[in-house]
Amino acid sequence: MADNASASAGPAGNNLISAITSRLVILVPYAWLLFFFLIPFFIVFKISLSSTAISMPPYTPVINGFSDLASKWHTFSFDNYVWLTQDPLYYRAYIRSVVIAAVATFFTLLIGYPIAYGMARAPATLRPTLLMLVILPFWTSFLIRVYAWIGILKPEGLLNQLLMWLNLIDSPLIILNTDWAIYIGIVYSYLPFMVLPLYSALEKMDYTLIEAANDLGCPPLGAFWKITFPLSLPGVVAGCLLVFIPAVGEFVIPDLLGGSETLMIGKTLWNEFNSNRDWPVSSAVAVILLLLLVVPIMFFQQAQAKAQEQGR
Repeated sequence: MADNASASAGPAGNNLISAITSRLVILVPYAWLLFFFLIPFFIVFKISLSSTAISMPPYTPVINGFSDLASKWHTFSFDNYVWLTQDPLYYRAYIRSVVIAAVATFFTLLIGYPIAYGMARAPATLRPTLLMLVILPFWTSFLIRVYAWIGILKPEGLLNQLLMWLNLIDSPLIILNTDWAIYIGIVYSYLPFMVLPLYSALEKMDYTLIEAANDLGCPPLGAFWKITFPLSLPGVVAGCLLVFIPAVGEFVIPDLLGGSETLMIGKTLWNEFNSNRDWPVSSAVAVILLLLLVVPIMFFQQAQAKAQEQGR
């Protein structure tokens, strides 16, 4: 009877261990979000409700913890958010940041898609080397790579010298401290984030579908738009999000390549936080920026989930 009891308890014990393990695995990303997203977001949101003060830190706290959140909610001041709507500098910076990030994301997709497609169609023995070459720029400091573009794009830089040596231009092109320099910097810096998800989607694709389409008389370009591109849409969406989201709040590239006159929300946030030492307003800018990025993505994910359920 003891053997029967242990045998019956064995599967139950294994199921219990499996359930506990699966829950622990699920708790890991939630703990990550709690400590590295929700808690910092609460701190920034708390500062955004404060008022500026000549002290260290340079603001007057409204709430000191979660216990004050319920007792002092009626004392919250949204004056900093109202100020952002009254000053055209901020919404101009938001709009310009979104436009620049969208254009740079489009160029990154335009360049990254052929690269990912070529990697996916390359021989299997060559793909690891191509992947290493895509990841290779990450081995160098991001700041050094952006600084290198200053030496390339300045009037007496390598690009103008090459074009003048080839007799393609008579005078140096003014690229540095313009929007084109920002586009070049973003595309170069974030190109691997576009290539890797595209490669992952294209590498798993069944290319016999292309052969079947060609056998049925579909031209190569038509087969691409009807088969290849729709099947790679998950990689396109993932790559665009990985490029667009950090590009909106980018600070280093606009500051170094765009010059002092560049108006983007990352530079505006930096100036408010460090130069003006207005932590409440800069925190409000950061909160609105986060909402502008997170809320559309949440709606997009819900739409995608509903589309997948209807497709089933």
